[in-house]
Amino acid sequence: MANTKSAIKRIRRIAGQTKVNKARKSKYKNALKKMNSLIENKKKSEALKFLPKLNSVLMKIAKTGIIKKKNASRNVSRITKKIQKLK
Repeated sequence: MANTKSAIKRIRRIAGQTKVNKARKSKYKNALKKMNSLIENKKKSEALKFLPKLNSVLMKIAKTGIIKKKNASRNVSRITKKIQKLK
């Protein structure tokens, strides 16, 4: 257990950061799941409408460091390819 004043404060701060990061990661995962379900159901028009929002969510998450920027870009790229293959 922490035995200095600064370590105790640090533990409190980390607990808050953990909550924020979990909420952000959940938002990111939910956005990916929604897009994947649209692609599975072959709803191309809806998927195209949701793509900018997904891109925004992914880049915000990457900016905060929850996922890496290249990971976000790779996800967007792969999803865009999947959407283009839909008829």
